[in-house]
Amino acid sequence: MRIKYKDKSETFTEDDLKSKEPFGQFKAWFDEATKTPGVLEPNAMCLATATRDGIPSARFVLLKGFGPDGFKFYTNYESRKGQELAENPQAALTFYWEPMRRSVRIEGRVEKTSSADGDEYFRARPFHSQLGALASKQSAIIAGRETLMIKERELLAQHTEGQVARPECWGGYRVIPRSIEFWQGQSDRLHDRIRFRRREPKDKPDGILIHEGTDGWVYERLSP
Repeated sequence: MRIKYKDKSETFTEDDLKSKEPFGQFKAWFDEATKTPGVLEPNAMCLATATRDGIPSARFVLLKGFGPDGFKFYTNYESRKGQELAENPQAALTFYWEPMRRSVRIEGRVEKTSSADGDEYFRARPFHSQLGALASKQSAIIAGRETLMIKERELLAQHTEGQVARPECWGGYRVIPRSIEFWQGQSDRLHDRIRFRRREPKDKPDGILIHEGTDGWVYERLSP
């Protein structure tokens, strides 16, 4: 199976960067993704984690905020990803916006957000989503879907809308990136890849291979 990606006239070059630091560039692409027909959930991202021994796992979660402090999502701390992040606080994120033939890869360390941040976001969730966080012992083995339905009915009898407290096992994480790569597909498979990464002492930006960015970042083109 092979589809056409981009015409050669639609390359992504260093001159096309909207910002010399990755968060501004991400915002430009993300804003475009939110307006592109066919991109149904532009904030859907694949989150990859690993155990202390390096055994990986991946799943899709939703981005709930981003900026110079990192990329934020919320989940159950006792889930498989939560347990792996407790053991090994490193993660990778991948966005793929198929109609645009674009992808963004993010790698970095992970930390929990504050309790106040978790409370604020939990209060903003729909009522049934709040109950879902209480009903589900995420990643635990259960007898069947009816187990969840019974628990949900019990919770509906115990709670009213606006009165659900955030469970202590639920909250936010922030991925603080050390590298962010922007990928644009090309039909000839000579894909465009521009990676931002934190400047290292050994870096000597020369404007040809390693370009000087802003705010402590450099950027470079990778071979497809």
